Amino acid sequence: MKILLTGATGYIAQRLLPVLLDKKHQVVCCVRDVNRFDRSKYEGFDFELIEVEFLKNDFLDQIPQDIDVAYYLMHSMSSSENDFTEAELTVAANFKASIEQTNIKQVIFLSGIVNSKELSKHLQSRLNVEERLQSHHYALTTLRAGIIVGSGSASFEIIRDLVEKLPVMIAPKWLKTRCQPIGIRDVISFLEGVLMKEFTFNRTYDIGGPDVMTYKDMLLRFAQVRKLKRWIITVPVMTPKLSSYWLYFVTSTSFPLASSLVESMRVDVIAKPNDLQEKINVKPMRYEQAIELAFGKIEQNQVISSWRDALNIERYPNSFVKLIEVPQDGCFKDVRSMKVDDVDLALRNIWSIGGKTGWYYADWLWGIRGFFG
Repeated sequence: MKILLTGATGYIAQRLLPVLLDKKHQVVCCVRDVNRFDRSKYEGFDFELIEVEFLKNDFLDQIPQDIDVAYYLMHSMSSSENDFTEAELTVAANFKASIEQTNIKQVIFLSGIVNSKELSKHLQSRLNVEERLQSHHYALTTLRAGIIVGSGSASFEIIRDLVEKLPVMIAPKWLKTRCQPIGIRDVISFLEGVLMKEFTFNRTYDIGGPDVMTYKDMLLRFAQVRKLKRWIITVPVMTPKLSSYWLYFVTSTSFPLASSLVESMRVDVIAKPNDLQEKINVKPMRYEQAIELAFGKIEQNQVISSWRDALNIERYPNSFVKLIEVPQDGCFKDVRSMKVDDVDLALRNIWSIGGKTGWYYADWLWGIRGFFG
């Protein structure tokens, strides 16, 4: 089967690609800049790479005519543009116009769960894109997911940063909002499982894990997996903008992404029941298991993709993107070095810091930190 994979430098697509290749499908990857695609991750596999810019309607004629299925995995959630809604609709319209000129039979779209009466700007945009993608020329299969838990995902890294950096959190009231997280492995299983399944044609399915919880529960259960003691106090005074700055300064996320996440986190994101799990034989894992598997990948240095991979190339040049690494302990490393004449003396001084010797500054603050452990 010949498959068009859009957003090929993105978090989801990079996880889906090796699965499709392992199933012996012909895959054509669409990217905005071929120089930003790391072929070394997929050594031993054969696939086609084409440069296409759906937002600017450039090079759309490079899309092959004989494709059978297309995965629509493009979004602008982390974009710095003032109105990503219009940008997403433009991309969807250009994609649809070009794809309708091919022999396409099915388009698979990964969207967000939109069951609340009041939707955030991001979720409303996802729903608008879904409506724009509908066509008489091909069948549309839409999978709607909430929080995705996996090594390198934006949600996972934000949760990890908060839990591992802050023993005590003064958090906004939206932490009481309910959600239904799903592991990245299960998302990929669903995406591959609906491939050319006729019963999924022109259907929409919510996908989620077995656990429904508040965002506060997510943080505390993450802490339990990591064997950390954490206390969370929710307050009603944090505005969305203040909450966005809170995430931006404490975690490794970008401010545009933090703003979109905060707005979405004010809305319950819970999946409606359906029979898709039984029909394609996927049993989603528990939240804690998804966390443990994510850290297993991190510890083995097997994180194949990160949410940063799809950052706007105009804002982050290639030379900078290559220097970004996924943090292992909730923060970036700042490594400095200097030459010493007496190594043993230097080590003795380092190992004596703390305890009876004390710290360089504010011993009482270090005492409080030790108390919260």
